[in-house]
Amino acid sequence: MMKKYILFFFAVLTAGAAHAQGYRVTLHAPGYKSGITYLTYYMGNNFNIADSAAIGTNGVAVFKGPVNLQPGIYAIFFPGKQLRTEFLINKEQVISVTADTADLVNKTKVTGSKENILYDQYQKFAAARGRLMQRERRAYNNATTPADSLLHEKNYNTYNKELNDYREGIIKNQPNSMMAALLNAMKEPAYPAKIPVTKQDSIDNYNEYVKNYWNGITFMDDRIIRTPFFLKKLERYYREVISPDAESIIKDVDYKLLLARSAPEMYKFLLNWLTDNFISPRYMGQDAVFVHLFDKYHSKGLSSWLNEKQMEAISRRAYMLMANLIGEKAAPLEMLDTADMPASLYSVDADYTIICFWDPNCGHCREEIPRLDSLYRASWKNRQVKIFAVLTPDGKKNVKPEWINFIKEQHIGDWTHVYITKEMEDAEYAAQKPGFRQLYDITSTPVIYLLDKEKRIIGKKLTLLQLHELLQVKWSAAAN
Repeated sequence: MMKKYILFFFAVLTAGAAHAQGYRVTLHAPGYKSGITYLTYYMGNNFNIADSAAIGTNGVAVFKGPVNLQPGIYAIFFPGKQLRTEFLINKEQVISVTADTADLVNKTKVTGSKENILYDQYQKFAAARGRLMQRERRAYNNATTPADSLLHEKNYNTYNKELNDYREGIIKNQPNSMMAALLNAMKEPAYPAKIPVTKQDSIDNYNEYVKNYWNGITFMDDRIIRTPFFLKKLERYYREVISPDAESIIKDVDYKLLLARSAPEMYKFLLNWLTDNFISPRYMGQDAVFVHLFDKYHSKGLSSWLNEKQMEAISRRAYMLMANLIGEKAAPLEMLDTADMPASLYSVDADYTIICFWDPNCGHCREEIPRLDSLYRASWKNRQVKIFAVLTPDGKKNVKPEWINFIKEQHIGDWTHVYITKEMEDAEYAAQKPGFRQLYDITSTPVIYLLDKEKRIIGKKLTLLQLHELLQVKWSAAAN
């Protein structure tokens, strides 16, 4: 849901370059006599258009421009966009592509570029070994005897080793080539060979894997961002490899962004992707990473390529999150109870305080609030847990009567029920004070927070199950 706030990741990364030589890519496509063809480049999982050209009656199309293209893997899409042929662009930017659409892999020729000789040879070798490996996989799946299974497994491993050896040969013999950079980006880190016996062995193996994950990849090389490999590796790293706690991630991203400062396009790519990824993170507490990125980079003018609208979206979102990060003290709430008497969050004396933001006209709230009360009565009430429930109406309609009626109908009498009047809201606005919606990042209802005895936030945006499990964990830890 939060992705609506900022969608800029790929939009701000362009193919402009700093060199004035210019590029000229000539396509020879004998099978075509007309139509529009597109010169594109990889950007993450997408293709971005760098140029377009019309195919003449001679089957030739010319892409040209006064500024060099940024290095990367490029693709020409033929009319209809059903077929494409890929090639490399690095320092050599005057090249010719002759494509036979009947067999693009084996019959496409790229001249004027030494890099593409390696690329072409690799593609053909990889395609041949890929076919052999597929054949052995099918044979293995259809094997009827252990001996047959063993044979096809052995053959498969042989072809796979030949492919890996071929890749390693390019990396070793052509270390400065773009192909070496691409193959390093594709390479999976080796799993530690040590078989874990103890818990410490498992920890050591994990640390070794993390340490070697980026072997062969430099964050000072812009070229690899225009490939389909780098983003996948980056996504997997932050999704599965690195520890998910915010502190570990913050240290890691700062180090990577420091390395990337000498590679402007890599720096843009990383900062944009990290911002987009952690603005709505997978795990609770990781929004601290987004706030850190705003505070250390965006607010300091270190993302100058973003336009005013994008910066406004980032800033607005960051300020909404700053006041409700995990581990921070909850923002004070001074409101009125159902009898219009003052009621304060910090006056609630409890080991754990649940803050629940809800609306009696919200269908989901009408289901969840009684369930929350049932859990409270059955499991939490006698364990120094209290609920501070905030009326959070959607719109300007006065819902106080409906709110009070719902509380009475459901017999929710043991909570602290509070609301804020329109006059109080207007006074806050006039004084330029943030309201509770901003302080607690309330964009929908219901929203549940869990605070400790000192009113520090220990859980937010929790489901009822998550709330129950978190309380059980806290009680278990306290008992031990």
